[in-house]
Amino acid sequence: MKTTNKEFTTEQAVKQFDAVKMMRDIRDKISSETQNMTFEELKAYIKQQLADSKTKLVGQ
Repeated sequence: MKTTNKEFTTEQAVKQFDAVKMMRDIRDKISSETQNMTFEELKAYIKQQLADSKTKLVGQ
């Protein structure tokens, strides 16, 4: 199936990054790591992940 636009055809497009797959993989990893945690353990896990993260939190 070929769709054409003025400057773009789908046959020319090469998918280099799959954001949906990445998000599903991340969500599955987190779910498996936290599936049997209590609420307190989950809070500690989140706090640790945020501390290890190199990104700034919103508002900071």
